[in-house]
Amino acid sequence: MKTRNLGPSGPAVSAIGLGCMSMSPVYGQKEDRGEAIATLHRAIELGINLVDTADSYGPHHNEELLGEALTGRRDRVFLATKFGVVRGSGEPTINGSPAYARSAVEASLRRLRTDYIDLYYLHRVDPTVPIEDSVGVLADLIKQGKVRYIGLSEVAPATLERGHRVHPITAVESEYSLWTRDPEKELMAVCERIGAAFVPFSPLGRGFLTGEIRSPDDFDPGDRRRHYPRFQGANFEANLRLADKVKELATKKGVTPSQLALAWVLAKGPHVVPIPGTRRRKYLEDNAGAVEVALSRAEMDEIDDTFPPDVVSGERYPASMLKATNG
Repeated sequence: MKTRNLGPSGPAVSAIGLGCMSMSPVYGQKEDRGEAIATLHRAIELGINLVDTADSYGPHHNEELLGEALTGRRDRVFLATKFGVVRGSGEPTINGSPAYARSAVEASLRRLRTDYIDLYYLHRVDPTVPIEDSVGVLADLIKQGKVRYIGLSEVAPATLERGHRVHPITAVESEYSLWTRDPEKELMAVCERIGAAFVPFSPLGRGFLTGEIRSPDDFDPGDRRRHYPRFQGANFEANLRLADKVKELATKKGVTPSQLALAWVLAKGPHVVPIPGTRRRKYLEDNAGAVEVALSRAEMDEIDDTFPPDVVSGERYPASMLKATNG
């Protein structure tokens, strides 16, 4: 597995990481704990060491799963988790206060069965708490040895720069793929300028760019994607035509659609480290192969001509979830 650094002088990690959210039943599927753990173990065998989770996935289930799976293997992974999205019986809330951060990190350490977190993200920016306060408490956690590096997720460029002035931000996580191009407008350039890695989540469009989703009926009844505008009605049909074009380009290249989409993301710069999510070994192995796919300038241009920015139909989140992003 090839490696990349989280920032010019930051730690080396696998060029492709593993997003673990779907290992919990967030997409309506039944849990397959055995396959999820086998996928994590296979990732380590392949040299994929950047493993990404959050306390809100489940909630808590995902961290507990990783704590079990990584027992005896903790020193072989660069473990990232997040705090700040609080899930209960109603709509999730955002809490980026110093007091909550201190309690959240202790709970995550227990669930993950570790005494330190390599990369600790503020999952969403709390509009009621200055970013300086949220980053400041994370800097204190570094001094205490509970956290090694700080990350921010779904953050606006100006907010990122304010936080970075308090303590260096090692990584910024945001949705980015062929069909979510917003970070290109400013965020990715700011990351490169301040020396932060850019970590795209959902680099395969929540599975849409794999070419395997053909109908909304492919989703389990409880799958949250059913409520996302891009997966509904006329939007779905329009986006399906785009995904089919990606599949055509992949076939011409002799790679899978997932590999083409990931290779396109990887080609956006050495500071870009995508974390495609999966709960199955066969998809993990397919994704890992993307690091060996080299795209020429002409091929990149052809992909961009086929799938230009803003061509996708529908918002990436429902309105209630878009409000929680700081971008």
